[in-house]
Amino acid sequence: MQPGRRPLIAGNWKMNGLKADSSARVRNLATLLRGAAGLPAEIVVCPPATQIAAVVEAAAGTPILVGGQDCHGQPKGAHTGDVSAPMLADLGCRYVIVGHSERRANHGEGDALVAAKAAAVRAAGLVPIICIGETAAERNAGQAVAVAGRQIDASVPAGTTPANTVIAYEPVWAIGTGRTPTIEEIAEMHAAIRARLVGRFGAPAAGVRVLYGGSMKPENAGPILQVADVDGGLIGGASLEAADFFAICRASGPEASAGD
Repeated sequence: MQPGRRPLIAGNWKMNGLKADSSARVRNLATLLRGAAGLPAEIVVCPPATQIAAVVEAAAGTPILVGGQDCHGQPKGAHTGDVSAPMLADLGCRYVIVGHSERRANHGEGDALVAAKAAAVRAAGLVPIICIGETAAERNAGQAVAVAGRQIDASVPAGTTPANTVIAYEPVWAIGTGRTPTIEEIAEMHAAIRARLVGRFGAPAAGVRVLYGGSMKPENAGPILQVADVDGGLIGGASLEAADFFAICRASGPEASAGD
């Protein structure tokens, strides 16, 4: 992490839990946060759409912000079963994840659709967390940096600034597998992503936050979050336990050492 880029720790709860579970999880996290005043990170949780209203209510008066896990690329219309970015804003969301590797793989979402969704999120006054990253086959073929660059060019809309966009790098082969890239591999990818952002959007894009997402947990969060171009994390499974998620949030502080 670098001064001037506030760390962001976002929990992606995926398709887990019911309203009571999610509300309790937020209350437990809020209790832990009250005992650790001064944490520098912006903290976001992204519950399933059916739980957003309950989570927003439970998070009221706490530093916890709420985000959506996906949205449609149009603000309204004949799109049965979809949720629009204005609807998420109406519920109290501040962020929306778009282009997550599970959406790309399980729903066939390509770069153009991800870019349309990101633009829709911005139009609703929210901030997209745009996910990019390579598969195991792409990494093994030496294409990881090229894949990330191509996705930045095609998935990230014009007009990107530090205020309106967050990028999340997901090594797809690490998500949910317990495998984690080496610190050197993470540093290489984040530096390449930042350079590509600056190359496309100009010097101010150096301030765009780039999160790491791929089996981050309390045991490895400290070293990862101390990498210069890592500005936080997009956390999956570990965000479902308040104590684990809180430990990762604490690891984002300047006092955390690489050995934490």
